[in-house]
Amino acid sequence: MLTIERSTGARTCDGVTRRDVLRIGTLTAFGISLPSWLELEAKSGVKEERATSCILLWMNGGPSHIDSFDPKPDAPAAIRGEFKTIPTTQPGIHFTEHLPRLARRLDKFSMLRSVTSPENGHERATHDLLSGYRFTPALSYPAYGSVVVRELGDRGDMPGYVLLGGYPFGYGGAGYMGAQYNPFQVADDPNRGNFRVRDVALPNGLTMDRMERRRTLLEAVDTFQRRVEASDVSTMTAFYEKAYSLLSSPAAKRAFDLSAEPLSLRDRYGRTRFGQQCLLARRLVEAGVRFITIDMPGWDTHENNFPSHVRLLSSVDASYSALLDDLESRGLLDSTLVIWMGEFGRTPKVNPAAGRDHWARAMCVGIGGGPIQRGIVLGATDANAETPTERPITVPDLAATIYKALGIDFTKEYLTPQNRPIRINYDGVPVEELF
Repeated sequence: MLTIERSTGARTCDGVTRRDVLRIGTLTAFGISLPSWLELEAKSGVKEERATSCILLWMNGGPSHIDSFDPKPDAPAAIRGEFKTIPTTQPGIHFTEHLPRLARRLDKFSMLRSVTSPENGHERATHDLLSGYRFTPALSYPAYGSVVVRELGDRGDMPGYVLLGGYPFGYGGAGYMGAQYNPFQVADDPNRGNFRVRDVALPNGLTMDRMERRRTLLEAVDTFQRRVEASDVSTMTAFYEKAYSLLSSPAAKRAFDLSAEPLSLRDRYGRTRFGQQCLLARRLVEAGVRFITIDMPGWDTHENNFPSHVRLLSSVDASYSALLDDLESRGLLDSTLVIWMGEFGRTPKVNPAAGRDHWARAMCVGIGGGPIQRGIVLGATDANAETPTERPITVPDLAATIYKALGIDFTKEYLTPQNRPIRINYDGVPVEELF
């Protein structure tokens, strides 16, 4: 039967619409900061019609669906693997034993168990899942974050799109839309004591006065170059302006300063790179960043799948659950879409090296926050977790769902540099059961 389980903790609204609240006008003119506004909005009882921010937890390499959110305890040993299962808050729904915190928090997110893709290689699958478009060498499509910042814009001095970690297999950028929509990358490990973000801290020996002089000189050079040549230097200028804004913005410095957080909260997220990236993502949402992608590598477990997944799942369980709790306690979960996924699942059958190989025909995706209904487990795979048997969800469907949750018209067309019209989403249909 179709698996759709719902939590009983439905959210209510006191009748005040988001449009009514926004009629107040530009609150910053009265000294109200973005975090204060978000807190006031949450206390007003306003239910978000769309998410205004998104955090994408990207499991680079492809997590095993059968060893995480879609276990098969009755399958043969060569398929079910080494892990036991535990019940969740939803009757009849089980996760693997290494996700106890998330099993208790299924009322804070929903799980899609029937996402399917035709792409079985890392590079092509990553492009597919991060953009909603199948890979083609003729055109690189923009990642979700690039589309979101183009459609919704930046807020304040913060970049609209931030990437914590590396570019997964080289993808996650703006593709044909141009470098001005690429993410602001934070490659350093926030769990390190000397964590430092480029473009937020001045290089040694450089003062703000010298930075201002350099900025004035660059503007003069750009003006001269535009007059003398027909070349376009707008992208470089945009990058420099954003870097200058970050350097000169106290709010940006505060947003990246994890030392401001209580030690107990940092411990709850987990003293790992991924854990502190999740905490940093929450701070960036508070500061006004639209889209944050966190790249968590290590999931390509062709060998020793089970000890690797114990370590990885334990980190995900602590950090993902802490992020959901923290966002909810601050009134931010109703306005922040949170997604957990990788580029594909893993083979149901364990290989001779005690690993699992690439498997795109079935995978799990966690999604919650914003307008997404919580406590739903949608779709199912067969007895061996090989293929969806109920409510298959394609990658374009998933992309359309993400855009709908963020209030973006996914049928809108852009033009490529060759003036070719391209829709934001080609043929996806939103998963309406989630709204």
